[in-house]
Amino acid sequence: MANGEATHTADHTRDPCPYNIVSDVGIGFAMGAIGGTFWHGFKGYRNAPYEDRWRSAISSIKARAPIAGGSFAVWSGLFNAFDCAIVHTRDKEDGWNRIMAGAATGAVLAVRSGPKVMAISAGMGAVILAVMEGLGHALTRASAAAYDPQPPISPEQLKKQREEQKLKQKQQEQAQLAAASPVLAADPAPAYSAPSAQPQPAGVPGLLGFQGGLLRGRQSSA
Repeated sequence: MANGEATHTADHTRDPCPYNIVSDVGIGFAMGAIGGTFWHGFKGYRNAPYEDRWRSAISSIKARAPIAGGSFAVWSGLFNAFDCAIVHTRDKEDGWNRIMAGAATGAVLAVRSGPKVMAISAGMGAVILAVMEGLGHALTRASAAAYDPQPPISPEQLKKQREEQKLKQKQQEQAQLAAASPVLAADPAPAYSAPSAQPQPAGVPGLLGFQGGLLRGRQSSA
């Protein structure tokens, strides 16, 4: 905090504290129960005799899936509780809050195993949350780049783009004509030739000669 001004920036993508603790406990239990149903159901089905596979799968789901849901719910509740406490203490919302909350959660869950195991569990929790924060930050930056405002196009640039498009279209048409010209040269159209007169068979007068002879015979008889 500098000059009496708070540096806290709220994360509007999540429920505010402490309501996010309750909501994430429910979400964690649902995720653990669903994942445990598939995992323990598969294990019970695979490890049972052939005739008792489905019965063993259902029994394993009933026995182990609620425990998996409870484990996820405890982890989610502790993580969000530590996250809210660290945000309130630092008065700042950033990725370091979740990394420290992950380390604290891992340490508390291993408290019965001694300080050495607590330190290892805290380190693993911090590393996992750091990787998740890094991936989330990278995805956010990659998706935000697609929505960056583009500078307006000046009339000169617009005119230049249109001229380039026309030139490219003209070059494509010329290339198509050049590709089609060898085909036309290799297969020219047949030249037109006038039909030749068919010779008349010998001994058969033509139609005009027959009509002329018939007219002369009528005149001589008259």
